[in-house]
Amino acid sequence: MEAFAALTGSLPVIIVILIISIRQVNEYQRGVMFTLGKFSGVKNPGWRLVIPVFQKMVRVDLRTKVVDVPDQEAITKDNISIRINAVIYYKVSDAAKSIIEVENFYFAVSQLAQTTMRNAVGEVTLDELLRNRDEIAAKIKAIVDKASDPWGIRVDAVELKDIGLPDDMKRTMAKEAEAEREKRAVIIKASGEVEASANLTKAAKMLAEAPGALHLRTLQSVNDLSSDQSNTTIWMIPNDGFKVIGKLAEMANIGK
Repeated sequence: MEAFAALTGSLPVIIVILIISIRQVNEYQRGVMFTLGKFSGVKNPGWRLVIPVFQKMVRVDLRTKVVDVPDQEAITKDNISIRINAVIYYKVSDAAKSIIEVENFYFAVSQLAQTTMRNAVGEVTLDELLRNRDEIAAKIKAIVDKASDPWGIRVDAVELKDIGLPDDMKRTMAKEAEAEREKRAVIIKASGEVEASANLTKAAKMLAEAPGALHLRTLQSVNDLSSDQSNTTIWMIPNDGFKVIGKLAEMANIGK
């Protein structure tokens, strides 16, 4: 009876110790367990018993994390200073490595991304950076993924958000784009004039080969002009008309 009473008396203490010792690991987490300072395993989701003083468990979030890499000043291969920022999507693939191999993998991945981004920008020209953003982002992803693999980190994607250019460079690029548009406009206009002159030449040959065609074309033009009463019609006598007048004059002289 005395033993039972002693056990009953110590039951609240045991319950309190159990409550203190229980740790919950959520579905999206893994628990990295250390016993007497040594790694003793990875705990799956659920309630886990952690003996106070002797054991310690660190919960690691396995969900995809988004790191906003702040603006970084970089110099391109053609010595142009720019500001660039990016977003990195990564997740922990090995919970044990993310705790044991690196002190703070959040900070480590962010710093690694900043350094890699500056180095990648320095290897390309400004035109290549603006034209091949996806390729450069893929290159940064491959480098960061390889460097962070010993930490148990898997990089899913890297996206370059914005590329900031100096004001002088923006004005220069705007002038270049305007000059390119003017060049295309002049070329298109010249091509139109060449095509129009070719059509006019063809039409002139056709009118010259058909007797009376020019006179019919003149009458058609006069008809188009006369459709609007506000227009003033000017009569034009084609060369064929002068020939007719000349022949009539000759016949009149012969009759005399």
